[in-house]
Amino acid sequence: MKKMTKDARKKRGKRGEDLAAAFLLAQGYEIVARNWRLPEGELDIVAQKGGCLYFVEVRSKRGVAFGAPQESVTAVKRRQVAKMAGLYLAANGQERDCAFMLAAVFSDSGRVELIEDFF
Repeated sequence: MKKMTKDARKKRGKRGEDLAAAFLLAQGYEIVARNWRLPEGELDIVAQKGGCLYFVEVRSKRGVAFGAPQESVTAVKRRQVAKMAGLYLAANGQERDCAFMLAAVFSDSGRVELIEDFF
């Protein structure tokens, strides 16, 4: 199997985030931020629905031959997303209900699965 270049990975990641954002919108979520960055890291998508703020980690895979998208989220990544969520809330002066969600994107089919309360 040929290894993907950095540009190809970036392009696949962007497509996955676009699919996830479109899916969230279709499910009634409002996209508050995409690719929110600080030197400490990045949040893929911040969405809201029903008074709750969702921090959405997006993981894309072509298929499940090498594992499901959610299997690629390590404990280190979970801590990083949680840390960035805290920084986002502090930077935006928000204290509200929030949750962590994973958008598992299967790029071969364009299918998106939302896994709520993932962390």
